[in-house]
Amino acid sequence: MRVDITRMEDEQAKIILQETAGLAIITIHRPQKKNALTAKMWEQLSEIAQHVLDNPKNKVVLLRGSGQQFTAGSDIGEFHQMSLEDAEHSFVLMEKAIATIENLPLPTIGIINGPAMGAGLELALACDLRVGSEKARLGIPVGKLGITINNKFAKRIVDLVGPSITKELVYLGRILKADEAYALRMLNYLVEESELDRYAIKMGKLVASMSPASLLAVKNSVNECINSAPVLWQGSTPFVDKNDFPEGVAAFVEKRAPKFTRQVTS
Repeated sequence: MRVDITRMEDEQAKIILQETAGLAIITIHRPQKKNALTAKMWEQLSEIAQHVLDNPKNKVVLLRGSGQQFTAGSDIGEFHQMSLEDAEHSFVLMEKAIATIENLPLPTIGIINGPAMGAGLELALACDLRVGSEKARLGIPVGKLGITINNKFAKRIVDLVGPSITKELVYLGRILKADEAYALRMLNYLVEESELDRYAIKMGKLVASMSPASLLAVKNSVNECINSAPVLWQGSTPFVDKNDFPEGVAAFVEKRAPKFTRQVTS
């Protein structure tokens, strides 16, 4: 088994890659921040995902968070220290990392043991399959943060649950419990926490035993079917609203309700 660890400035923040028996296991480890990713961590996640392809023995990618979390998404506290331009760039790095996982020419399995929120939900949905425990919680509560999700973000959710529930998740800030997410097929499998890692590894080994040509063909064919919108996000539509985003982030950090005052016009 080979283990690569990419450390961040925060010594407790790291992305770990373990390679064994045809499986590449990527673990997001920042337990003190609910595995929330900084801009640097998103960048490192992209690099590690690409690094997986350097080893021809890797057949399947398993993506997980350490402990009882998947990831809370991006580090909102970090945004509070950024300019709008730097925050926007951070979102671009985030989308690049999510798209890198999504577009890997290998099957990917997300292991969801705890919350997968915001960009964390998007990262989970970028995986081909998701297996979760009863502690899984899925949501995209961006409405209190002034984050303006683009069509690429929305499409990952719409493809699974449809337009109305996608809007509901944002409109109400609804957080899905594990059984609700399973019923909506946002989780492919739901197993007890004590069995989660073992189950996911067993699933990964089963997938790895299949024809690589067949796996790549179905992944490419499905992607061509579902990514048929005329234009998906190319970086021109901002992720952050110049008025609501600073207020939403400040309210999050200060643990208060946001006070949005601007009226949006079409």
